Amino acid sequence: MWNYIFAGRLLCDNCALLIDGVTPMMKNDSPVDPRVRFGVFDLNLETGELRKSGQRIALRPQAARILAMLANRPGQLITREEIKERIWGSNTFVDFENGLNFSIRQIRAALNDDADTPLYLETLPRRGYRFIAPVDRGRQPEPEPSKMEQTAQLPPEPVKHLGVLKRISWSGIGIATGILIAIVAALAVTDPGGWRSRFVGASPIRTIAVLPLQNLSGDVSQDYFADGMTEALTTDLAQMEDLQVISRTSTMQYKGTKKSLPDIARELKADAIIEGSVQRTGDKVRVTAQLVRASTDKHVWAQTYDRDLKDILAMQDEIASSIAQQIETRLGGPRIARTGTVAVISPEAYEIYLKGNYYLDQFQLQKSIEYYNESIKLDPNYAPTYAHMADAYFYLGFFGWLPPREAWGKMKDAAMLAVQKDDRLADGHGALALGKLHYDWDFKGAEAEFRRGLELNPSSAEIHHQYAHYLMAMGRIGESEAETQRGVELDPVGDSLSSCLCWHSFAARDYERSLRLANKFLASQPDNFWEQTVLGWTLEQKKMPEEAIAKFKKAVDATGGAPFFLAALGHGYAVAGQKDDAEQVLKALSKKSKEGYVSPFDVALIYTALGEKDTAFHLLDKAVDERSTFLVYSKWEPRLDPLRADPRFKTLLDRVGLN
Repeated sequence: MWNYIFAGRLLCDNCALLIDGVTPMMKNDSPVDPRVRFGVFDLNLETGELRKSGQRIALRPQAARILAMLANRPGQLITREEIKERIWGSNTFVDFENGLNFSIRQIRAALNDDADTPLYLETLPRRGYRFIAPVDRGRQPEPEPSKMEQTAQLPPEPVKHLGVLKRISWSGIGIATGILIAIVAALAVTDPGGWRSRFVGASPIRTIAVLPLQNLSGDVSQDYFADGMTEALTTDLAQMEDLQVISRTSTMQYKGTKKSLPDIARELKADAIIEGSVQRTGDKVRVTAQLVRASTDKHVWAQTYDRDLKDILAMQDEIASSIAQQIETRLGGPRIARTGTVAVISPEAYEIYLKGNYYLDQFQLQKSIEYYNESIKLDPNYAPTYAHMADAYFYLGFFGWLPPREAWGKMKDAAMLAVQKDDRLADGHGALALGKLHYDWDFKGAEAEFRRGLELNPSSAEIHHQYAHYLMAMGRIGESEAETQRGVELDPVGDSLSSCLCWHSFAARDYERSLRLANKFLASQPDNFWEQTVLGWTLEQKKMPEEAIAKFKKAVDATGGAPFFLAALGHGYAVAGQKDDAEQVLKALSKKSKEGYVSPFDVALIYTALGEKDTAFHLLDKAVDERSTFLVYSKWEPRLDPLRADPRFKTLLDRVGLN
């Protein structure tokens, strides 16, 4: 005699019925085979193949072997040490703890299990794990249900947590199914955009963060490859409409962290987290990615991808598309549209490009440029290489390490090539905007490029950040502050924007806020030369010249006496009335100008503070001829205040195009 167990649960605000399925329960003396069954799952202990209702579920080999080990001994404690010995071996040199934890999380994601209220896999803290679900052994599988009978099934155990466990007749099932269809149909008609979120039982996903992918290659020198994959996945997801993606500069702060996912998500203000790993062996790459709902730390989806290195970009796009589909269909997120096509690059060029990115992150700008040029020689058609090289030239120009014509000229060339190769590359448009702002003084064109970049990638904290600089230059301080805040939302813990916030407040002449933000940042990064410099400028305006000089000295020491920072020190001496010291700095800058570039704008500021206006204006005229970088900020720059009443200052602004 057949008996049937009906499982239902309430998922909407108060009462939405979901039919989970009908599971036949009967005794059977079929021959033993290598498979075990628990709930709707079927696991082959020999091959590690896992199926749910007949559909195969992908598991990494280590995770599959661990699941087989646990399911083969239900109800027994399997210690972490035993798992290590059986799966990794006693002489392993890989990070066992991270590997095991990652595998357990993938198993739970595959089984749709919850660590807090487990149905299958119970954790015994600091000891090991126990498989707690009833296991059927040695039976041939039941016949597949018909298409009409197939519905999403759950094991009998979940209903005890939901308070619903009843024997019912087929007629009851038919009635319930009809109710479900009616409810779904009504919701689809009356609320087409929001019914998914009701059925997943939580608020929809709007913001996502990609944590640094773990390098499981056993070679720390391959970290650049895992970091590159993290950046690529972040960028791919950011191209999807209506999805906000946290900046990589924020998520990289959690590389190797021991913090829990809910804590990380709270700090990043993310609704969902992507975590995973990269393992590279020669020209073979394996990437495992998992999607986790942040509020519950529950794994929603996991997948492993094995590809040749030559297919790496297609794999990145495939992963991003899979995640997007899960966000929409399972987490009530926005309907996400993909834009653009998958780029192509040779494996050798791509690897060199990733090394260039690594050195750019380390602020080794010239070295990163060398790698980008080498990558371009091997494959001249990959647009991101040009865009990242433009970033390196931006910093060389911004801080005066190269003459404006060289730095900004090469930056513009690289940015234009990036846009020519791929007009939908947001970073290319952002770089082109910076060149138009700082060197061409094409302010209308710069704003158009910034807006185009943000249209292509609304989640780019860096483009929001640089657009805020443009608005500062134009004197649109209120808009600049709003754009800055938008950048902070996308990059809440990264150091790129955080280190610049005090300068934005300095531009708004909110010196108390600038002081507070700078001190907060320096508490965690005391050697940041840019922050020390802006703090020094702020202290000058607060009539605290001695304190300002101390900050400038730290910046000079940190940069080996770079002219930009040495000039700031000279200005500090002049403001403090230490004329002899200021003149010594002027002599040092004159000597440095024979060896490299020294901006006449920076030197003019020292003469301004010394009260030598004629010399200051002479140098500013020279700065206009050279198109010195910081001229575009003259409209609000407080250090130029002693010159504003002079008619020559209006002429200066006219020449730059700021009037």
